[in-house]
Amino acid sequence: MKLISITPLLAAGHVLAGFDKWSPPGSYDVRGPCPMLNTLANHGFLPHDGKDITKEIASGALFDALHINKTLAGFLFDFGVTTNPKPNATSFSLNDLGNHNVLEHDASLSRSDAYYGSTIAFNQSIFDETKAHWTAETVDLRMSANARTARVKTSKATNPEYTMSNLGDSFSLGESAAYVVVIGDKKTATVSRSWLEFFFEHEQLPLHLGWKRAETAFEREDLDVHLATMRNLTREAEETTPVGRLVRRANAMHFGW
Repeated sequence: MKLISITPLLAAGHVLAGFDKWSPPGSYDVRGPCPMLNTLANHGFLPHDGKDITKEIASGALFDALHINKTLAGFLFDFGVTTNPKPNATSFSLNDLGNHNVLEHDASLSRSDAYYGSTIAFNQSIFDETKAHWTAETVDLRMSANARTARVKTSKATNPEYTMSNLGDSFSLGESAAYVVVIGDKKTATVSRSWLEFFFEHEQLPLHLGWKRAETAFEREDLDVHLATMRNLTREAEETTPVGRLVRRANAMHFGW
């Protein structure tokens, strides 16, 4: 088992467990299509087996690892639990998130469309297309919008069963904002390209590259601001390509990994 020792980080006067350990999923562990939640399970912020994640567990993990406001984290959990097919579920497992066209959607940044097989396994070729649009050492929201627009265009052109629900579209926008402003700096809306590449390809927090937990919490207001920016930048990106006339735009402000 691979174990990376990192000096635990301090925040709000207490030691946050999880930064000092990492191990890949074992044979009985489950993972999903969301690289960030997979990463939090690999670090142990979420249950390492990826199963039976409650609101309390999810909100605690997102706060401890990423400094996401717990109320906002609970709001995100409420969407995640809808992927559990059991009636009146109060928890979900990471592989539930792979159920197609609930929150999971076509045109992923790092996974295959459901038409081609697994929506959970990392796909290097797809991720290579995504990161080709990160054209500088520092990635901003415009690069992220360009990458997302390109993935939608490719998916539409190659997948005869392409679909994108309003909720999936909204989560797709949220994902593209989140990897910049949560992994990176919410004030400048930028992030190191090296951090992103390592994070997506290894599902591990890039501590050895200089990443650390944000000093200030990510709030609902931050979410609203950055999603609005992402929508505007996406609209601009779509206007330069035929895909712009086809992409559905969601009205609700949602945020997904």
